[in-house]
Amino acid sequence: MKIIWLGHASFRLELAGKVLLIDPWLAGNPMLTEDQYEAATKGTTHILLTHGHFDHSDDVLDLTKKLGATLVGQFDLLSYWSEKESIEVVAFNKGGTVDLGDIAVTMVNAVHSSSLMSEDGPKCAGSECGYMIATQDHVIYVSGDTDVTTDMGIFNDLHAPDIGILAAGGHFTMDMERATYAAKKFFNFKTIIPCHYRTFPILEQSAQVMKDGLPEVDVIEPEVMQPIRID
Repeated sequence: MKIIWLGHASFRLELAGKVLLIDPWLAGNPMLTEDQYEAATKGTTHILLTHGHFDHSDDVLDLTKKLGATLVGQFDLLSYWSEKESIEVVAFNKGGTVDLGDIAVTMVNAVHSSSLMSEDGPKCAGSECGYMIATQDHVIYVSGDTDVTTDMGIFNDLHAPDIGILAAGGHFTMDMERATYAAKKFFNFKTIIPCHYRTFPILEQSAQVMKDGLPEVDVIEPEVMQPIRID
């Protein structure tokens, strides 16, 4: 398995013969340069979207069409896009599990907001979510943009993820202290990859708090386009 950070909350996952993009934000992403776009997206089979905010969704429609990928996400928004944009989608909702070949993806709750900008201001874009991505060997929890919730205890009971990709930049999501609390309180991760940080000055710039607070966990501060290999 390869987990590749594309900056901010965007990831490329290479696993079980598939290539999944999570919230791929390319144009406007200050951490990813234009000459990296092709390598970041090549061979994509599925795109998973956690919510509608620009820094997660702006490039999703164009990439879905360009790459011939299947867009996976929340029912309300994806059903609308499927009809209006003629794209292939897997539209489901929280608590549901879909089969992507040898990968099972379960949509789980997140606490945030979800909107798309329009000429008339923000428009509701369904609801925010996270994902459990399960293969034969690993379960990855992608938190999406969220605060700590007691639901996380249920997530662990039902899915037992060993890898956590946690939004931890603060201001818009959990900060490092809160994400560390969530990991310690509710999960038994072997590996944690923080995200939604370092992008802008308003966000946290280091995961040292998380490293110090979880000495028994492999907390990996990712570097853009540098694969994290997990056997």
